[in-house]
Amino acid sequence: MADILKLLQQAQQMQTKMQEMQDELSQRSVTGTSGGGMVTVEADGKGTVRKIKLDPSIVNASDVEMLEDLIVVAVSDAQKKASEVAQAEMGKLTGGMNLPFKLPF
Repeated sequence: MADILKLLQQAQQMQTKMQEMQDELSQRSVTGTSGGGMVTVEADGKGTVRKIKLDPSIVNASDVEMLEDLIVVAVSDAQKKASEVAQAEMGKLTGGMNLPFKLPF
């Protein structure tokens, strides 16, 4: 019986640490870029886009498609970096164990 209580306490501690980690990720910031830095995307540690900056020299009404592509690449870059940050934080939480599931964010 004591083992079950200990296990429940450990699960509760893990849940608390997971919530703290998610809160911390919301406060972190990552930056993705494309076009040699002409498009910059800032996202939080969960991958939610906060800001997009465009160099005025790439805003060309006759080539909107290129600008759209650069934005997509920069957003993907920022989200990839956010995922890497989240995985690193999860590794700290789990002690480096490889868990067979993806993060919920």
